[in-house]
Amino acid sequence: MADISQPADAGGVTVNEQALKAQAALLPYALAAFAVSLPVFVWAGSHAVNGAWMSASFALFAIGWGGFYAIVNWLKTPAARDLKTRGRVHVLGGLLWAATIAQLAAFADGAGPARETLLLLSLGAALICVFFAAPWLPSLLIVAPAAVAGPLVALFSRAADQPLAKLGLAATALALALALLVNRILRGQFALAGEREQLIAERAEQAEAARRLARSKSDLVSTLSDEIRNGLTGVAHLLASAAGQGGRAAPSRQQVAAALDAVNDLLGVLDTTVDAETAEAGEIHVAPRPVDLVAVARDLLLAHRAAAAAKGLEIALHVDAELAGDSGAAIADPLRARQALSALIANAVKFTLRGRVEVRLSRAGERRIAVAIADTGPGLSDEELATALQPFQRVARTSAGAPGAGLGLPLACQLARLMGGEIRAQSAVGVGSCFTLELPYDPDVAASADAPQAAEPETRRLRVLLVEDDALGRATLRATLEQLGHQVVQAADRARAVELARVCDLDLAVVGAGSGGHETIAALRSLAGDAARTPVVAAIGGDPDEARACQAAGADALLRKPVAVPAAARAIAQALSPRPSPANDRAVA
Repeated sequence: MADISQPADAGGVTVNEQALKAQAALLPYALAAFAVSLPVFVWAGSHAVNGAWMSASFALFAIGWGGFYAIVNWLKTPAARDLKTRGRVHVLGGLLWAATIAQLAAFADGAGPARETLLLLSLGAALICVFFAAPWLPSLLIVAPAAVAGPLVALFSRAADQPLAKLGLAATALALALALLVNRILRGQFALAGEREQLIAERAEQAEAARRLARSKSDLVSTLSDEIRNGLTGVAHLLASAAGQGGRAAPSRQQVAAALDAVNDLLGVLDTTVDAETAEAGEIHVAPRPVDLVAVARDLLLAHRAAAAAKGLEIALHVDAELAGDSGAAIADPLRARQALSALIANAVKFTLRGRVEVRLSRAGERRIAVAIADTGPGLSDEELATALQPFQRVARTSAGAPGAGLGLPLACQLARLMGGEIRAQSAVGVGSCFTLELPYDPDVAASADAPQAAEPETRRLRVLLVEDDALGRATLRATLEQLGHQVVQAADRARAVELARVCDLDLAVVGAGSGGHETIAALRSLAGDAARTPVVAAIGGDPDEARACQAAGADALLRKPVAVPAAARAIAQALSPRPSPANDRAVA
């Protein structure tokens, strides 16, 4: 039997499925047609010489009718949803009628004077089977020949009936041809119906995607509006005090530190938001390599220890003895593993008011490593935990007054999945929470010198050529690079940049992709010797054409303006990596 499970369209509805539905819809009419024809056959059979056989034929006819009625009822049950089983039942039901017709033909062959009439009636019943088998091709090809075989064999069995037999054969051939034509037309209609359903499904998916995009943009605007307004309001008050407006005294050191914290929080929100949107668009790329996750966790604890101490929290790191004595390494992108783990630790410190935060590293299997961050914070219910894992969603009970966009945890989950890992969460209201980052682990490979950790580009002092024609943009980029500890030489135009690159021993070039930035990059790449291989970071404004032009000119990484320190560190790390990607995660599609 032909395979009836293969779909004929991408909308999930098969032509065979529609054909079976059409054939099932005709089954009650088939029963009605045989019921109407039965009195005619009874009247003709009353003239037969083998009346006893006719009684047996009627009994078999009744059995076939009852079996067919049972099949009609079975098609209404859940078991009929399996197409293969349903197809077999359809064919068996047709063969049941074909066997009944063959028996009637055998009865008609011995009916004496009524022989020809009864055989033609049997052939008519067979042609009714052909008609009702027409919607589904396998049923037509199997049931139709079986139904007409009995009456035709009986007609051709006697030489005297050859003219009548040839007439019956011609009628049968015409009926089969018409049935095949009807089947071909129906299959075309079924294919069109399937395409229509596919288009409807695609339109519904597009509408839902548009609704999700609209909700995401609305959440993005709402979140950023609040964070930007709060952050900039504090900075504006500070600047007003510094300018002496309203007779205010100069700002104190504590006020300056608070304003700096507000700006850093705002930059962190913006950076996380852009990363989340980039991840949602599928534009974040990871480069897995051996990573010393214990060293990364230790560095992050040192970075967050001051914030924990300010709240009176104890923060501790525990490494299982099995892992401490192992020479293996996690297999992950160093920057992204640090970013995900930092988000989890920062959340634990931010939302825990008293008690402790504990980071525990352990093996989660032969090829997995787990970092569990447990806290004694307010804890979350199952519903609140589901909310916290959604972008731009914050739990009002725990996050009131805390800065953030509700993107750190969802972004960490996305990064973990990109690296072949996952984040699991457990929480109980009033007890605390535990978020576990699980990543691939290779016990036979250690993090070596050719696989630099995320902190290396930030701590190594680089000689950087900065090319930017805008004075304010040049000052901002220089301040960012110097804040990362790098030595900067700057140029305002392409000619000066090429001259400096030719005579200076440079580790990196940062080129502002404003007017002719891609041409500057191409000019640097055209230099002779090692100068042409200097890693280049293109600082772009977010225009996709601008990004593509810089990539085509030879940029190793892209950095979106306005530039934040963490984003600059990531772009520099990517540009200096042994096998840099064509564009960093800040690229726009």
